[in-house]
Amino acid sequence: MIAIEADNLTKIYRVYRKREGLFASVKGLFHREFKEVHAVENVSFRIDQGEMVAFLGPNGAGKTTTLKLLSGLIFPTAGTATVLGYVPWQRDNAYRRRFSLVMGQKNQLWWDLPAQESFQLHKEIYRIEPDVFKNRLDELTDLLQVRDLVGQPVRELSLGERMRLELIAALLHGPDVLLLDEPTIGLDVISQRKVQEFLKFYQDERKLTVLLTSHYMKDVEALCKRAVIINEGVIKHDGPLEEIVDRFSTHKVIELQFSGTTIPSDLAEFGEVFDEKPPRVKIKVLRAKIPVVLTTLLSRYSIEDVSVSDRPLEEVIAEMFTATTDEKEPAAMPTGSA
Repeated sequence: MIAIEADNLTKIYRVYRKREGLFASVKGLFHREFKEVHAVENVSFRIDQGEMVAFLGPNGAGKTTTLKLLSGLIFPTAGTATVLGYVPWQRDNAYRRRFSLVMGQKNQLWWDLPAQESFQLHKEIYRIEPDVFKNRLDELTDLLQVRDLVGQPVRELSLGERMRLELIAALLHGPDVLLLDEPTIGLDVISQRKVQEFLKFYQDERKLTVLLTSHYMKDVEALCKRAVIINEGVIKHDGPLEEIVDRFSTHKVIELQFSGTTIPSDLAEFGEVFDEKPPRVKIKVLRAKIPVVLTTLLSRYSIEDVSVSDRPLEEVIAEMFTATTDEKEPAAMPTGSA
């Protein structure tokens, strides 16, 4: 069963272009120029019920805009989408009770009050039965190890503690779809791991449909088997996570350990030499040249150990983003233009 479906989803913002100088400012009072910013352009994908999917892209790629469209916070310029059979921007109350949106840079808990007060407010907003509310709160506070923190003012808590409480607030009403926008941003390694472990366990137990954006590839690799990659508002990849390296990486890494204590000086002819720790060294080599390079290295030098590996997922994705040409800025549009 399909939980989330987007077809040619598009969001275009019309932004006023302010020119520098007094004359340009005065002219702008009578003749304003605008540019179109394509935040999301013809995005289409489907996510099955119970699936956890990574939604990846650089800053400004359109990830958060897409999540806002799917949560009904903003209206699309074109295209359609349904979540659990509902059109998000129609904002049906029945739909609001079936999804949650967690944004790592936004707070839904009252800053000066203990989290338990915000939880009580959520109970009333979502009309959660008292017994159901108590059982869920007990379960979530135990799973996230924050039972002793719900009585403290939110402003006194660390970022990692606050994020765990934000997750509780998002899950108290038992949503079927969870939209997560950078849930581990700014967290230390321990807090990241706790959030990862909780999400993995809870999603597996409850079969939640989760769409996750994150710049931390460890989040993605720990939680998701499928990734949708978006850049400049357009989807570049939609498929298994392991296919990203095979599809987009043009190089592999050969790691060598030479006999003795030194590294040969002519290794640059095989590829990019890096991470030199004599007698060990790594070389980034074109995938197509791996067999020839290995044969040459083994015949030319005395080598004690050798391994070939794919480049880290994070590097491959970063390379994808930097390789994409910058979106061309559309011509200025005078007021009244379509």
